[in-house]
Amino acid sequence: MPSTREIRRRIRSVRNISQITRAMEMVAASKMRRAQQRVTASRPYAERIEAMISDLAALQLDAEQLAAFPLLAKREIKNIEVLLVTPDKGLTGPLNSNILRRAGKFILEEAEAPVKVVAVGRKGSEFMVRTRQDVVAEFTGLADSLTPEDVTAITSVVIGDYVSGKADAVYLIYSKFNSTLSQTPVVQQLLPIEPKAGSGEYNDYIFEPTGADVLTELLPRLVEVEIYQAILENFASEYSARMVAMRNASDNARDLVSDLTLSYNKARQTQITNEVSEIAAGANAMRQQG
Repeated sequence: MPSTREIRRRIRSVRNISQITRAMEMVAASKMRRAQQRVTASRPYAERIEAMISDLAALQLDAEQLAAFPLLAKREIKNIEVLLVTPDKGLTGPLNSNILRRAGKFILEEAEAPVKVVAVGRKGSEFMVRTRQDVVAEFTGLADSLTPEDVTAITSVVIGDYVSGKADAVYLIYSKFNSTLSQTPVVQQLLPIEPKAGSGEYNDYIFEPTGADVLTELLPRLVEVEIYQAILENFASEYSARMVAMRNASDNARDLVSDLTLSYNKARQTQITNEVSEIAAGANAMRQQG
């Protein structure tokens, strides 16, 4: 059995760690609330742009006109590019491993052509380099207060590779925020853009100068908004997962302190019993000698 000194040392260490995890939990909770607000505020904007593009493609343009837009063009898939969005840091429970496992499954089992990777986030970049994937670009250190303008460089790389023919399809892999306790890895086709069936919402609108001109401006904007939305979803997922992980760590630390305190009391009781026994044995020996 460990000595009482060793047990006291362990109790102090666990309590110090508990203070750190508690502080990290509070920081993550504060950032999580802001991230959740930004995610829920930006989703309707992305949905409206996608709806407008779908109606323009379905109602304003014929098939020959649609073929003139490079971001809508479909071609034989010989190369695939994956835009992988992950956190920069760990301590997020199973979040990172779930994203990376989903990305690995897509690359190894689902992709129908060689894959190149654009990594957003240090964890994804390190994993792809470690597994010897072809990483063509890396973006790390993004602030959780980012704006759509902050993802312009990422959008330029993705669109440039697709338009130039370096990639025949681009997929976006990220963690979708569902709730504080639920985040789901998602694989989403980013390019070519596939307009959904038109809703007819914009039937009565008159576009100036033309629907084609509006579509030309909206298509790159949609790619930018979807990347921006994925990064916001990633931040909300990261802070939620970290808050839960740190809360579990704090709870485990409290349980461990309770167990160690019980062990300390037992050890101390045993030590006192032994000391009393030694004193009694010494007293008996002295009486016998006298």
